Amino acid sequence: MTNDSNESPVELIAVDGPAPGVRRITLNRPEKRNAINNRMRAELFATLEAADLDDAVHVTIVRGAGTCFSSGYDLKPSRADDERPYYTAGGDGSWSRHVTEGWVRIWDLAKPVIAQVHGYAMAGGTELAAACDLVYVAHDATFSYPVVRVISPPDFQYHPWLVGMRNAMELVLTGDPITGDDAVRMGLANRAFPAAELDTRVVAIASRIAGVPAELLQINKRSVHRAMEIMGIRTGLRAGSELQGLASKLPAVQALLAGDAVASVKRAAAQ
Repeated sequence: MTNDSNESPVELIAVDGPAPGVRRITLNRPEKRNAINNRMRAELFATLEAADLDDAVHVTIVRGAGTCFSSGYDLKPSRADDERPYYTAGGDGSWSRHVTEGWVRIWDLAKPVIAQVHGYAMAGGTELAAACDLVYVAHDATFSYPVVRVISPPDFQYHPWLVGMRNAMELVLTGDPITGDDAVRMGLANRAFPAAELDTRVVAIASRIAGVPAELLQINKRSVHRAMEIMGIRTGLRAGSELQGLASKLPAVQALLAGDAVASVKRAAAQ
């Protein structure tokens, strides 16, 4: 993919194999706190899809380089960000529809994907983690969505299905951070471990999963997703895109977006 003058030629993800049957993807933009731009998403999806076609891979781990999992979507797009990784119809809510389609692509992969979260996951970073089949976190990790305080509801509105109505309301109305332990309690994550043990513990779980035949893993994974779909999750996610688009029309939001949106989000995160 073509780089622009502001982007390093280094790949935005790194790939290794920490155990037999396990592929590990590391978001590799630590100087930007692994902010997610279109190029990173394109590389991520291409690598996940390649793993899905690789008979030697049974499960994939996604983690972040440096101090955190991801600070969310890159709010300062570069020229390389002008092209989205795949087509999505335009109109109000187009961006929200686009990223939601991407995260659901992870659900639709045959093989399970694990999110390994340390440091913090913010906004789009929480969406990436939520799209994975399993989530393991450090005790002191944090999840937050400060954008709800200044711009819009989340692009990928998974909250009611994963954490229930009351927890969803608190997260979406406040934007406040929760710890890794809170994420486990709410159902956003599976388990929390000491930060120093996170790599080892996640690889051990992935190795356990990798011991299951890949074709059986596919059926097991889909059995859960199909049940969630019967409960309406895909319809809800699609409806959420229109609400996210509606928020951009609000006078208060338009006034904010006419200024420095990045600074406003940073202030909201610091409140």
